[in-house]
Amino acid sequence: MTAALYRRLRCVLVLLALLLTAMPSMAQVWPGKTVRIIVPFSAGSTPDIVARLIANGLTEQYPGSTLVENKPGASGNIGTDMVAKAAPDGSTLGVSIGGPLAINTLLFSQLPYDPAKDIAPIAQLVTQPSALAVNQGLKVNTVGELIALLKANPGKYNFASIGNGSLSHLAMEAVALKAGTKLVHVPYPSSPQAMTAVIRGDAQIACLPAIAVTPQASSGAVKILAVSTAKRSPYLPDVPTLTEVGIDVEADAWNGLIAPGGTPKVLIDQINRDVVAIMQSKKVRDKLTAQLMEPVRGTPEEFRARIDGEIARWAPVIKAAKIKIN
Repeated sequence: MTAALYRRLRCVLVLLALLLTAMPSMAQVWPGKTVRIIVPFSAGSTPDIVARLIANGLTEQYPGSTLVENKPGASGNIGTDMVAKAAPDGSTLGVSIGGPLAINTLLFSQLPYDPAKDIAPIAQLVTQPSALAVNQGLKVNTVGELIALLKANPGKYNFASIGNGSLSHLAMEAVALKAGTKLVHVPYPSSPQAMTAVIRGDAQIACLPAIAVTPQASSGAVKILAVSTAKRSPYLPDVPTLTEVGIDVEADAWNGLIAPGGTPKVLIDQINRDVVAIMQSKKVRDKLTAQLMEPVRGTPEEFRARIDGEIARWAPVIKAAKIKIN
């Protein structure tokens, strides 16, 4: 071996050694510094509960790495916009829902961010069934009986929701649209208040998160007729879906993890792996069960498809019901 060839080979080996030494540190580049998870809703909301489960899991894996910040307002747009405008370096994440990520594009004439460009989906996190509940005074036992009553009395009955343009609003508008009848919408500030309205008879019907309905159904205050998910909920196995009983409406309350648009794919994939593992852990699954939530395992691409699907699902309902926030 000549001296020149020897020197060249030695340089290659040195470079290879440096690369191998650097690889572990490259793999650990995230989180690198404190990560904040922005929740565009108040403390105690479902996205807040999920965000804190993630934060606890990440802090166990990367000590001192994660904080949760609640930034409610404007139907979730304020907090989601903060994520959209943050540096795309993995230091700012968000837990958001179908409203700010999809439905609000149909309800607001203008948003401060474009969910298609300014948001990078990481993973759908959980799904939560909504339950179609009625006041006992209606004396209906099935969705079929309810639809017959509503069709015979268009515009006579009220339904409660947790706000204009909320999933609880859109789900009932979709039911009325599919059934070919009319209902009167009465919005309330929260699920407990909407549920109280149904119990009192101020409203006769609601399609609300199951966790808000099941305690009242157990006491006999209201009756659950169906769930609005694509398949039966493991927490309410004896309750049929709306689709099963002939009303083609799906409306599950999901949560997802997002990052600013432009976040590198390598970071998105690492965060996805870390967070999906946390959500699938027994400790977290047990806590989700207490809230009637199921963890979802999926890719960033599947989450983007879910967001796009929500826009396609609700656009005709919003148009038919002439729903606008601004």
